Amino acid sequence: MLKKAIPKTDESHWDLIITPKNGWFDINIGELFRYRDLIYMFIRRDFVTFYKQTILGPLWYIIQPLVNTLVFTIVFGKVAKISTDGTPPFLFYMTGTIAWSYFSTCLTATSNTFGQNANIFGKVYFPRLTVPVAHVIINLLQFGIQFVVFIGFWLWFKWQGADFHLGNLIFAIPLVLLQMAVLGLGFGILISSLTTKYRDLTFAMGFGVQLWMYATPIVYPLSVVPEKYHMLASLNPMTSVVECFRGAFLGVSSIQPVHIIISVAITLIAFFAGIILFSRIEKTFMDTV
Repeated sequence: MLKKAIPKTDESHWDLIITPKNGWFDINIGELFRYRDLIYMFIRRDFVTFYKQTILGPLWYIIQPLVNTLVFTIVFGKVAKISTDGTPPFLFYMTGTIAWSYFSTCLTATSNTFGQNANIFGKVYFPRLTVPVAHVIINLLQFGIQFVVFIGFWLWFKWQGADFHLGNLIFAIPLVLLQMAVLGLGFGILISSLTTKYRDLTFAMGFGVQLWMYATPIVYPLSVVPEKYHMLASLNPMTSVVECFRGAFLGVSSIQPVHIIISVAITLIAFFAGIILFSRIEKTFMDTV
């Protein structure tokens, strides 16, 4: 019986070679660009799935911040009479609400990446980071809709003669938005990685996000916090984000450059720590489910 020799495969003829990741820092961010079509599919899947059987659909993006803003205006503005630094209470609370909403939605959506996608992670290879990145992008659409509504109210109050103005921080808004996305993604994938081993962290998420919100100057300005505690408040990276957002559109903010630097540094640390741990966990995740 004749045996035909099988030629050895020359790896240079392959368009893509998938190899296992060995080290903690063996991360290929460039894969995200190659799989950009997959990211688009995940975005479309999440959008269609979430609103497929809803009555109001994307209108929930508008209803949620409006209801929260109205509640904050009544409870903290009318009843508790907390200072809003001389700006219209409705706009003051709305700036904090839509900024926090984008961050918290990104954090919540990405914090259960491994748990919610275990069925597809175990079937085919693709960069696992495409899933949380898709969540961050689709939540940007939500923020965009809420931002347009906010601009509408901003113009209406301005037309009514309210005393506020745009601040110099308006030019930093794209960077502030980028920081919110990076911060939500970083903490989200960090928590997602930890929950593969410590499942009870999933139950602590909702409680932790609520505490974080009240530790952020959303229903109160940073100016009501004693100055000696401002540095401590800056350790919460969302403090700088909300204050910059408010300073950009309402012209009032107590944030200092050093607080912004601390906030950005913590954001970058959380992001890179999340990326490294996420990349490490994805290799062994299917062995623990």
